[in-house]
Amino acid sequence: MKSSLPVFIVLVLLMSCGDKNSPPPPPTPPAALTIRSNWVDSRTFDDLHYGASRQPVLKIVFSAPLMRTTVAGAISFTDPAGITVPNTLSYQQGDSVLLIQPNSTLAGITKYQFKLTNSVKSAAGGSLSGSIDKVLVTQIDSSRKFPLLTDNELLDKIQQTTFKYFWDFAHPVSGLSRERNTSGDLVTSGGSGFGVMAIVTGINRGFITRAQGLARLQTMVSFLKNTAVKVKGAFPHWLNGNTGAIIPFSSNDNGADLVETSYLMMGLLTARQYFNGVDAAEATLRSDINTLYNNVEWDWFRNGGQNTLFWHYSPDKGWAMNMQIRGWNECLITYVLAASSTTHGIPAVVYTNGWAANGGAGFVNGNSYYGYTLPLGPAQGGPLFLAQYSFLGINPNGLTDSWANYATHTRNHTLINYEYCRRNQAAGVGYSDSVWGLTASDIPNGYTASSPTNDRGVIAPTAALASFPYTPDQSMAALKFFYYVLGDKIWKEYGFVDAFSLRDTWFATSFLAIDQGPVIIMLENHRSGLLWNLFTSCPEVKTGMLSLGFSAPYL
Repeated sequence: MKSSLPVFIVLVLLMSCGDKNSPPPPPTPPAALTIRSNWVDSRTFDDLHYGASRQPVLKIVFSAPLMRTTVAGAISFTDPAGITVPNTLSYQQGDSVLLIQPNSTLAGITKYQFKLTNSVKSAAGGSLSGSIDKVLVTQIDSSRKFPLLTDNELLDKIQQTTFKYFWDFAHPVSGLSRERNTSGDLVTSGGSGFGVMAIVTGINRGFITRAQGLARLQTMVSFLKNTAVKVKGAFPHWLNGNTGAIIPFSSNDNGADLVETSYLMMGLLTARQYFNGVDAAEATLRSDINTLYNNVEWDWFRNGGQNTLFWHYSPDKGWAMNMQIRGWNECLITYVLAASSTTHGIPAVVYTNGWAANGGAGFVNGNSYYGYTLPLGPAQGGPLFLAQYSFLGINPNGLTDSWANYATHTRNHTLINYEYCRRNQAAGVGYSDSVWGLTASDIPNGYTASSPTNDRGVIAPTAALASFPYTPDQSMAALKFFYYVLGDKIWKEYGFVDAFSLRDTWFATSFLAIDQGPVIIMLENHRSGLLWNLFTSCPEVKTGMLSLGFSAPYL
């Protein structure tokens, strides 16, 4: 036993020396840092966060306390121009909650980009797993942008400013209306018809004198009669305002457009009834308008005597477009004027079989939407211009036939559109009982006919404002919101821009004749009935509408 003790001691000593020379075990790496939640004010920070306050508090909850020195460099908070938004950082709950607050009030209806990279670390040195790259859209700046006016003063201002599109911006040679504010020499026949009605309104409101309006109408009518190219008496969609040459709307649409022609004739006949003086100038104007209207070969557009009208005819493409004017849409005026013609009229069967489709699909509706029954047209009514264009001149009040009460139809179509927008105000598109109106307009990077069944999140001011005769209270609420609250974004030199999207923070820079015209015209019909009274006073129109089975106090 004694002899083995030294050996044991030596072994112990050797083992001890071996432990001292071994490397220490590797340190345990810090746990990864994760994001548990993130907020804007009291709402979850969505990828596209609509309606953030203009003094937002961004709150990010982490899984562990942060290393403060790594935070500032990991954050990017920028405006639409990419400029950094000065901000203040603060911490809660032992540095595991980060608060980011802008140092000043943000602009309204503006997109701001917020990013947090994975360079931020925990206090223990753990790297962030993941990142944040999101957009917040600030809520509307609800302050009043312009001095308060009485309702009548406001309506005057809207009409007078919108009138400038057709007066100041008219083509300098022909006097006709440019398609849009970037159109140069391209003028529109239908939009020019709206422009004629705007001029009549401008005279009546005192924006210009009767002599000034007469001179402009003489220029326009002379150009249409003597210079503009016509096909079977009908006008193309687009013309060159200098030469009167046809500008093709599309490859096969390079000739007559009967619908655009009908809008033009509606305006000209309205002016004919207004300029009723006995002097030679006004008498000549009336005679020239009669010549233009009587020369339209409405019956030619039956395409070989069919019991329907066709939209287009081309001298070199013939009937290649092959588009019947059939089923409820914006073209009621086309059939009314065709039936009213004393030189190239159509019988009632063309209206019944073509336009009314014999009461079949595409014309009769009868369904209820949001509590409003829609007599005619597509599901939920379609875009609002369907209830407006023909009724710039045709008064729907008291107007009935075997198919509909047209006051009911136009009002209910408008209310369906309004209710759709009002009830979808929580859908992230900025709609409300003051932000409504879906119709054809520009959209970001394009153009579309917006409706409840084709909703792009874009509001066109013309939709609600041209609905004044149908929904005066709802339209006035929209008008006041557009002007007083959104006016810094959408009120420009020719009235309201064509369209806007609060969701996309997009505001058009465009003005379109076919959208500006209904604003000034329908506001006047709401206020005085002027254009309705003039157009429906035409003897031909009375006879034509009666022949189609219409009944109204004014017929």
